[in-house]
Amino acid sequence: MTFDGVRTMATHEFRLRLRAGRWRWMLGAWFATLLALTVVLRWALLESGQTEPGTDMFGGLMLFMLGLALLVVPALTAQSVNGDRERGVLAILQTTLLTPAEIAVGKLVAAWGVSLVFLVVSLPLVWWCIAEGGVSVTRVAVCLGVTALLLGVICAIAQCLSALLARSTTSAVLSYLAVFALTVGTVIAFGLAVSVTQQTTGAAPFENTQSRPDRVWWLLAPNPFVIVADAAPRPAVRADDVTQLDPLGELGRAARSARWEVTDQGTQIATDKAVWPYGLAANLLLGAGAVALTTRRLKAPYARLPKAVRVA
Repeated sequence: MTFDGVRTMATHEFRLRLRAGRWRWMLGAWFATLLALTVVLRWALLESGQTEPGTDMFGGLMLFMLGLALLVVPALTAQSVNGDRERGVLAILQTTLLTPAEIAVGKLVAAWGVSLVFLVVSLPLVWWCIAEGGVSVTRVAVCLGVTALLLGVICAIAQCLSALLARSTTSAVLSYLAVFALTVGTVIAFGLAVSVTQQTTGAAPFENTQSRPDRVWWLLAPNPFVIVADAAPRPAVRADDVTQLDPLGELGRAARSARWEVTDQGTQIATDKAVWPYGLAANLLLGAGAVALTTRRLKAPYARLPKAVRVA
């Protein structure tokens, strides 16, 4: 794999996406939705008596932005491979000097670049939150950086499903199911695991049953919302503002509380152990594996093709 090959493939994909023209409407709808949310959120915070609503505005904006991105990003790569195969374009690419790795990484770079454009469009609203007070540039940089990495992972997963499955509709549906598994699925798995890992202390009739989330906290770590919230640096708490909510901070503290140690007597020991490094590492490994699997599926000649699938 060479840099020139990846750049050539990425440039080709960018040109195809720009010719479609629909990206302008998508960006416009994206910004309008986030703007409406920010305006309503600011109005609600000011009505509640906050003097510096920037912290809560930014927290709400980041969580909503991440959720909206997880709905948009899978569509960018869910048909990138099998869609080209259905149109007879993939075989032409495979006969060029481009290697399978260059095709896979080039397509991923293009889709990831488009997803980052959505974050760039959101920057005016982020600066608005900073101007309202209470939000540091460091917190903004960390949140946006981690979000950008997670979007790249989602692109890689969707592209891998596109390479593995023959039908673009099937790969698109499974891409959204993968996003559901990382978001809602991890929460469900964590809740079920906590219910079966309880600890009973004492003797009858003074038995005490207590949950042990510290044994299964790792199930919650890959959740994108948990990763972004836990990675965000904590803002300074203002003593004169009791209405400060800080959605990112509350979610991050809830995630770290799952790692509180429990003694044999059932007493919890409060700790401040981070969750996001493990979750982010798991997501990056998942994305790297998806790219490797996509590269393998793009190797030619094919040993076996699915039924009713043409080469060119």
